[in-house]
Amino acid sequence: MSSTRPVALSPLRLLPMALALLVVSSAFTEARGAPPARTSNAVKEALTETAYLAGGCFWGMEDLLRKIPGVLETEVGYTGGSKTFSHPTYSDVSTGKTGHAEAVRIVFDPKVLTYETLLEKWFFRMHDPTTLNRQGNDVGTQYRSAIFYLSEEQRRVAEAVKARVNKSGKWPRPVVTTITAAGEFTPAEAYHQDYLVKNPNGYTCHYMRD
Repeated sequence: MSSTRPVALSPLRLLPMALALLVVSSAFTEARGAPPARTSNAVKEALTETAYLAGGCFWGMEDLLRKIPGVLETEVGYTGGSKTFSHPTYSDVSTGKTGHAEAVRIVFDPKVLTYETLLEKWFFRMHDPTTLNRQGNDVGTQYRSAIFYLSEEQRRVAEAVKARVNKSGKWPRPVVTTITAAGEFTPAEAYHQDYLVKNPNGYTCHYMRD
């Protein structure tokens, strides 16, 4: 009885088979769908908008802002001051000599929350915009009411909203909120971030006015 011996295939004969397997594998991967690519920072910036707002102690401001539908990220820090203090600390700002305001950087989805709504329905209701350099028991220029715009469109919207709030009669005194171009924003020290989340019974003078 004769035995059948395996036929040895040369590398040249194996090459077409390997290419065929590669094509099938690629088609299968494409059919299943490749893993989604990570969203680049440029794409994220195109899909979101950023606002810099100041209205007294940034602890209370951030605690209210972070809960607004459409707000994606908040960070407290210092802005609007002298360029001499390029990276101010809390100790610097608390002297009132640097010109910085305690502010909140807000990143939001403009499809869910417009800049106009953020200002009119939230910002101008969560603090008293008629008290000059003061909010509650906090006194000093670092506690001023201010909007730091990042584009000409934001400036236009901010001025229009401020005018409407002023004419509404909601406040017995004129609105003193300043509207200025945004400068460098310096994040505050880590213990200030999400302060009222970490310290639920901590100090705040912010609440939503009817």
